[in-house]
Amino acid sequence: MSPRFTLRGATAACALAATVVSGTAAASTINQNTSWTINRSGATSTYRVVAYGDSIFAGYNGSLFSVARRASPYVSGEYLGNAWNANIEVVRRTKSGAKADDIYNNKIISEKSYMQASNVRAVVFEMCGNDYLQARSAFKDQTGTCSYAGLDTALANCSSYTEKAMQAINTYATTAKAKIVMNIYYPGYNADNVQTSCKDASTGASVNRRDKFLPYLAKSNWRTCNLAATYGFKCADAFAESMGSDYDSNGDGQNDVDAIRWRAGESEADYVARIVSLKSTLRDSNTKYVNASTSYDYLQSDDTHQTYYLSTIGTGSGSAAPDFTSAQIVGGKNPQWNRSGHERTGWSISTYNPATP
Repeated sequence: MSPRFTLRGATAACALAATVVSGTAAASTINQNTSWTINRSGATSTYRVVAYGDSIFAGYNGSLFSVARRASPYVSGEYLGNAWNANIEVVRRTKSGAKADDIYNNKIISEKSYMQASNVRAVVFEMCGNDYLQARSAFKDQTGTCSYAGLDTALANCSSYTEKAMQAINTYATTAKAKIVMNIYYPGYNADNVQTSCKDASTGASVNRRDKFLPYLAKSNWRTCNLAATYGFKCADAFAESMGSDYDSNGDGQNDVDAIRWRAGESEADYVARIVSLKSTLRDSNTKYVNASTSYDYLQSDDTHQTYYLSTIGTGSGSAAPDFTSAQIVGGKNPQWNRSGHERTGWSISTYNPATP
C-alpha cells in the first residue's frame, strides 16, 4: 500500500465556512488578507510579492481567523528569497468565496496600491474557482431537462475577468519583473463521476457530471494560459500539477503530469480533445502519485482546498525566517515540494520567478 499524507488544517464548524466551501456562498465571502515577510539572515534588501485571489491563495483551511502560512504565494516567495538572498514580503489580498468579478473589482482594482509599490517584483493571481463551484452546485440540483446555461456563464465570466485582470496588472504593476496566473484544478473529480438527475434535451438521457464538467474546465484553463501568453504573463498549470501523476501510467512515453500540460500554440479544441482523451490518466487530487507506488493527499477533507505544510497564521502582518535553508533547496525544490497541494503549486509558480531582482 502506498503511503498517504494528509496535511490538513482544522475545519471550523460554522455555517459561514460551510457555505464558502460548498460553492453556494454568493453572499458569504470573507476577506482573508495577510502580509508576511520571510527574513533571510544577512539580507539587505526586501522585495514584495503580491498575490490576488480567492480561498486558494488565501490558504483557506476551514477557519475564518487563520490561514495556512505556507500557501502557494508564500512558498513561491520563499524560493524567490533563496534565489536572490533577499527578504521577501508576501502580500496576499484574497477573498474566500469570491467569484472572478469580485476578485477583479474588489481586490485587483480596489486594492491596486499593493502592486504599485516600488519594491514589487512579482504579481500572481488566480480566480474563477468559485464561479465553477457555484455553477456545478446549481447544476447538480437540476431535475427535468438539463440546462447548461450556468456552466456557459461561468466559462464566459472567467475568461472575461481573467483578461481584465491581466490588463489591470500590466497597467499598475510597473516594477514587477514577473507576472504569473495560476489556472484551476478539478476538486471532486471522483465524486463527480455520477449521473445527473436531469436529462439532456437532445438525448433524453442523464449526463455523467464529470464528463460534462471536464471539457468546461479544460476550455477555461486553455483560455487562462492563452491569455497569459497574449499579455506577457506566465501560466502556472495547477491542473497538471494536481491531476497528473509524476510517472508514465499509460506507457505513452511521457509522465502523466507532462502529457496534460498546456502547450503554447495548441488550439483550444486540440487542447480540450487531448485532455479528454487522457481522462483515464487523470487522478483525483486526493491521490497525487509522485511515483508508481507513492501518493500524497493534495486536498483537505472538504475535497476542495489544498493541503499545506506546517502551521497556520492569523490574518494580518508578521514575519518569520525561511523554513528551508539554501542547502535544503536542491534543483529549485525543497524537501516538501511534492507532498502537499500548496507546496506543489507554490513550486510551480516559483519556476517562473525572475533570476535577479
